[in-house]
Amino acid sequence: MNQLFNLPVPTIFAHRGVSAVAPENTLAAFQGALDQGVKAVEFDVQLSVDQHVIVIHDDTVDRTTNGSGKVRELTLNQLKSFDAGSAFSSDFAGESIPTLEEVFKRFGRKLYLNIELKNYATPLDALPEKVAALVRQYQLEDWVMFSSFNPIALKRTRRALPDTPIGLLTLKGSSGFLGRTFFTRWLSPQAIHPHKDDVSESFMLDQRRAGRRVNAWTVNELEEMKHLVSLGVDGIITDYPSKALF
Repeated sequence: MNQLFNLPVPTIFAHRGVSAVAPENTLAAFQGALDQGVKAVEFDVQLSVDQHVIVIHDDTVDRTTNGSGKVRELTLNQLKSFDAGSAFSSDFAGESIPTLEEVFKRFGRKLYLNIELKNYATPLDALPEKVAALVRQYQLEDWVMFSSFNPIALKRTRRALPDTPIGLLTLKGSSGFLGRTFFTRWLSPQAIHPHKDDVSESFMLDQRRAGRRVNAWTVNELEEMKHLVSLGVDGIITDYPSKALF
């Protein structure tokens, strides 16, 4: 059985690791989550130009590293040469952009991994299949779930790994209306990941009727966390997991 269904409810997902206290989407951020007693992390993956699965959020490396350029136009060696820690704090100088394989080797079966497929700029690339192949290689089918705003990417991961859960991310407000309605019905995901402001009693009732889990993003205030728990959400995606462990 996939470990998602064995996690405590609400499940606390450390958003890009403990990104409030360590550089996001790095091994240090994931280790920080483990050290805090968090059971699950959320992070983002994309492909390098030479088809390696890289753990990074933005389309470019400019914000989070001392490098410059689009992830999809850089090689693994180039990406690895950048410092992904100093932009956050000098305490993390030398921290590198990790590959998905590095995350699997270090944290597989230690943390539950919610992997967001971030190939929004290149929706027809091989990211879903590459990620699925690594999951199979490390035998982590029961320790991961896939999430994305792109239902096609999730459809492709389901084809590759039919027993691994998928979660459809939806945009806030009217921008996410199609995701919360048409695409959810079309995809039938095991989970939906709405913006925190879109969670209501009626929304929760609809998802319960459909048998879906609800994991809300990105929830950083304690009162918001308590409110969402009172509504019955299954998971909270947060930059501050230590707050959520109340």
